[in-house]
Amino acid sequence: MSKTVADLMTREPLTARAEMSVKEAIKILAARRISGLPVVDANDLLIGVISETDLMWQETGATPPTYIMILDSVIYLENSSRYEQELHKALGQTVGEVMSRQPISITPEKSVQEAAKLLHERKIHRLPVIDANGKVIGILTRGDIVRAMVSEF
Repeated sequence: MSKTVADLMTREPLTARAEMSVKEAIKILAARRISGLPVVDANDLLIGVISETDLMWQETGATPPTYIMILDSVIYLENSSRYEQELHKALGQTVGEVMSRQPISITPEKSVQEAAKLLHERKIHRLPVIDANGKVIGILTRGDIVRAMVSEF
């Protein structure tokens, strides 16, 4: 019988709130040696994920989009809205301002194989595990899957 997400997930994971300061989130990640946190609302419903990638904007800043000028008109060669998002992350002071919205999540009854495929294809490192109402009940990481693979040897 194949394992499910519920078999490997960490139950009752640490979470962040949108109003939490970025500094506080950084301290939690560093102290716990983890690379990201699900972001939940007052009802523990998943609204985003904050990760080291999101926080890197704080250090690196945003790169202005490439553009050309023709007859006093600016033509952006890249999507200028992407720059606005990057700038917002670079200057954000709260988790809600820098988190990744529309997080990819999974439910506990899904197979570990489905979870691994999702992590690999989407190039993400963690999957918040949600119940039928969207409440965060666990988290599954790439490390959890690798550790389970080792136990099979």
